[in-house]
Amino acid sequence: MRLQTLDDVFRDQIEDLHSAETQLVEALPAVANAASDDKLTEAVREHLEETRQHVRRLEQIESELGISTQERCEAMAGLIREGEEIVSSEGAPAAKDAALIAAAQRIEHYEIAAYGTAKALAAELGYGNPEKLLGETLGEESKADELLTKIATGGLFKSGLNETAKTTA
Repeated sequence: MRLQTLDDVFRDQIEDLHSAETQLVEALPAVANAASDDKLTEAVREHLEETRQHVRRLEQIESELGISTQERCEAMAGLIREGEEIVSSEGAPAAKDAALIAAAQRIEHYEIAAYGTAKALAAELGYGNPEKLLGETLGEESKADELLTKIATGGLFKSGLNETAKTTA
């Protein structure tokens, strides 16, 4: 990787995001299947469809700017590995759902930071259409994070999980 200009940094960010989103498309079905809460399952399935759209947007940016994707996002690979540990774990369904939400929110926060940076770079470089596309995705990632928080605090964490844990400990 050679980083001499802001354009180099922008291109690297797009490659990284493309790899990250592609990895997520492969990983999210297992997360949806592992969730026991219907709202969580539905949220993950809906975000899978959004993630497929994120990949298409990134491919559009790559095509527009002549970016060839060669990079593998190791950060996302690590976050996904952590999520896979939870998916394969046994335990109380509500506890597992809480752990899935925690892992999903770490991924969303990584993506929010990455899309925010890429969008700011696109603006600085005068890449109007890429800036718009990145902004759309950034908004969707933020909404996904908000929905996960709502699922967790709107019922899942209040479902008696702690009382159940106390009686089984």
